[in-house]
Amino acid sequence: MDRCIVLVDAGYLLGAAASLLAGEPSRSRITVDHAALVQGLRDRAESDTERPLLRIYWFDGAPDRVPQPEHRRLRVMPRVTVRLGALTRSDGRWAQKGVDAAMHAELTELARNRACSDVVLVTGDGDLLPGMMAAKEHGVAVHLWAVQAADGDYNQSEDLVAEADERRVLDRAWITKAVRAKELGGICAPPPVPRPEIAAILSAPLPESAPSSAPERSAEEREHATAAASENGTQERVPTPKGVPTPKDLAALRAPGTQAAQHPASATLRWSSDKGWIDRPGGAAEPPEVASMPTLAQLTTAEQRWADREEDITTVGGDPFEVGQVFARRWMERLGDQAHLQRLSGMYPRVPHRIDGELLRYAARFGLLAHKDDQIDEHDRYAIRAGFWREIDVRTAAEHAPAGE
Repeated sequence: MDRCIVLVDAGYLLGAAASLLAGEPSRSRITVDHAALVQGLRDRAESDTERPLLRIYWFDGAPDRVPQPEHRRLRVMPRVTVRLGALTRSDGRWAQKGVDAAMHAELTELARNRACSDVVLVTGDGDLLPGMMAAKEHGVAVHLWAVQAADGDYNQSEDLVAEADERRVLDRAWITKAVRAKELGGICAPPPVPRPEIAAILSAPLPESAPSSAPERSAEEREHATAAASENGTQERVPTPKGVPTPKDLAALRAPGTQAAQHPASATLRWSSDKGWIDRPGGAAEPPEVASMPTLAQLTTAEQRWADREEDITTVGGDPFEVGQVFARRWMERLGDQAHLQRLSGMYPRVPHRIDGELLRYAARFGLLAHKDDQIDEHDRYAIRAGFWREIDVRTAAEHAPAGE
């Protein structure tokens, strides 16, 4: 009975911290050291209540209630239990569903079962007022903690404040021990180093013989087509001007007699796609040296798989670039035949299909799926592969560096 319990509304705590430090309640504007934050909550709760901590309950929302990287890290910490509600998007804004109800149920159940003498609530929502009153009726002392408001005013329900037995404000100095604002315009991951063979091909002018996506039409023909489309109630599709060359254009650049054909064979551009290289014979299977490349699963023992899972939970964040780096680092460290690494490096930017699929499946564990269609967002896929290639580049550059450097 003589123990304290902390119930944290993560949406309130982190949203208010973002408002205080970054000027807006978006949690994407802050970086959180969850281990330091949990330790700070524990120390403050035990100091304020003069009771040992039984447990911290962390209430948060997640899309489809699927744990995000921060939730997986939190739920393996000592004395921390994570409870997830739904996170839904409406009118362009995210909203939690079911979090308040879960906090209310937990609060009343703990008080009814006399699991503690003191409860610390880190929330601002007035919906918890009935639960607070019920806890007090069961003899539990209720401590209400607020995050310092950015404008100096209250950011909690007035009724909740009035009903609490004790109040505490977590000020800026306390918050900044575990939370910091991200810098505006900061880049979370550096772009991959451009490869010279890619730049050589992209900078070459398109040959006159290259097929165009649509024949050039005269002004009279365009006017006639527009009028016909208007009569049919449809809009004519106007071809977009050519900017970045398409794979078809690049294949034409490699044709004999063109300027790009003078580039060495190593300058062939390859695409990260299921269909593979532009210049290989149509319909051919992957070359044996590519098909023989081992996947990470084939290189990983049961003991390593367990250690990987622990690392994923405790230290790997959800940044797509970092995810790609971690995957590449593990693959390279366990690779016996380093010839595979050299072969892979020469295939840039195409990742072999089997390894690419495994990489994206690994990334999906970190909540990077676009939940609408269970596909990883295109921008995230680019960042995942960029992280993968950056790690490959770092390793191969180190191996080829002169001994004196």
